[in-house]
Amino acid sequence: MSQPRLATKQDMPRVLELIQELATFEKEPDAVEVTLQDLENDGFGTIPKFTCFVLENDAIIEGIALVYPRYSTWKGQVLHLEDLIVSKASRGKGLGTQLLDAVVKHAQSLGVKRVSWEVLDWNEPAIDFYESKGANVMRDWNVVQLNEKAIASYINNIK
Repeated sequence: MSQPRLATKQDMPRVLELIQELATFEKEPDAVEVTLQDLENDGFGTIPKFTCFVLENDAIIEGIALVYPRYSTWKGQVLHLEDLIVSKASRGKGLGTQLLDAVVKHAQSLGVKRVSWEVLDWNEPAIDFYESKGANVMRDWNVVQLNEKAIASYINNIK
């Protein structure tokens, strides 16, 4: 098994496969709207919107961690971990730890004040993993979102 490395544009087809695998695991198999072209353009354009780390086993990408910058009014610059995904076949082999290590090292190199992410409340293995690494799982906070349809509806209701 190799060490995590920065993803390349050529890795994006496998990255998309792992994103779809995660969506299926999270019981949302039809929710993935991002396309291969989106990932290639957004990750490798003039101003990349995200950084992605990949981890290979036998020359096949078996894990990814996708991050992007955020700004906290309380803390300043933070790093958001959008997804840390390890293929079902490779779970329990330490890949998640290696990817999280890469993210935290990256965060430190950027000088951020915090790394933040969400985890589903029913995903106890992930919660246990993150807590074992020293993460604070804040169960008293709720994730709030407006999807594309809700944005349009909101805009239509502004007077």
